[in-house]
Amino acid sequence: MVNDPKSLLSDLIYMVMADGKIQTSEIQFIEKLAKRMSVPMADVYELFENPKKTKVPFSEAERITHFYRLMLVMKIDGETHEEELIALEKFGLNMGIRPGVAEQIQSKMSEYKDGVVPPKELLKIFKAYYN
Repeated sequence: MVNDPKSLLSDLIYMVMADGKIQTSEIQFIEKLAKRMSVPMADVYELFENPKKTKVPFSEAERITHFYRLMLVMKIDGETHEEELIALEKFGLNMGIRPGVAEQIQSKMSEYKDGVVPPKELLKIFKAYYN
């Protein structure tokens, strides 16, 4: 469960805008996630114009999930730009996530169809860095 769905959606919107162009696949990902979280589409489109301030998730599980969603939206268009990597690193540092974690997850994402890493694999990566 997401404590503040609009904050998460705002962060995702920031990520898709980081490279200066928004792809249809990125918008569809955000819309699909918003629907799952019961956020009205009018609210989602409003976030494109007036994003909410980032709220760092409190629990470790929420931070991992939030960060991974940012990575998924970054990769959804099949391209990774320097601006997106910089934005991802800033989000990660703000959440207390080490830069090496992002590198490991990106590597692991390339091993799976559509970049979707099984939760157990994600947890292994985080545990390796935080134990």
